[in-house]
Amino acid sequence: MSKEFWTTVDRYLCATLIPADPVLDATLADSTAAGLPAINVAPNQGRMLHLIARIAGARRILEIGTLGGYSAIWLARALPADGRLVTLELSPTHAAVAQRNLARAGLDGRVEVLVGPATESLAALAAGPAAPFDLVFIDADKPGYPAYFTAALRLTRPGGVIIVDNTVRTGLVADPLCTDANVLGVRKLYELIAAEPRVTATTVQTVGSKGHDGFTLIRVE
Repeated sequence: MSKEFWTTVDRYLCATLIPADPVLDATLADSTAAGLPAINVAPNQGRMLHLIARIAGARRILEIGTLGGYSAIWLARALPADGRLVTLELSPTHAAVAQRNLARAGLDGRVEVLVGPATESLAALAAGPAAPFDLVFIDADKPGYPAYFTAALRLTRPGGVIIVDNTVRTGLVADPLCTDANVLGVRKLYELIAAEPRVTATTVQTVGSKGHDGFTLIRVE
């Protein structure tokens, strides 16, 4: 088995289950043209986020890590007409691309992009009227995951959902000799989750066009 094989399967699944979407295609094309890294979720992963948000009945969503707005579009489309998504992005360049993509999708009135260090934006949200959120999606710098989870726990209502992407790191999380900062950030996240009585969580490994990784699904009790 190889990434090439997994990608072929992903293409089949997406072609079979996910209709062509010119807005999402343009979002990816514009992100590439602007020089953004191709680290967005895959289409079937975006659909999964969309479905989880709908199943949860989410009306307020927080995203940590906007990039070009691809996952934000999937999530915002799951909201009711009066719903709201707040997404946090460190890079002004990335945020500008995301705002253009959200406007093209007709979602700029439903989505607020906050630019700056996520820890500062999260502190401001905790002090303001935005919380609590029904769903939080964390897909940003991995060394920051422990701080983002801690903040998300404060900002998520009981019964709400936290989803954390990229939490398997090609299996390196299970290698005790690995000292990569991204892996260490994910391991610290797991330690916090395991010690936290207010959550129930699991991690699922994934393979596909994005390689071997996984996501962590957390319910706030």
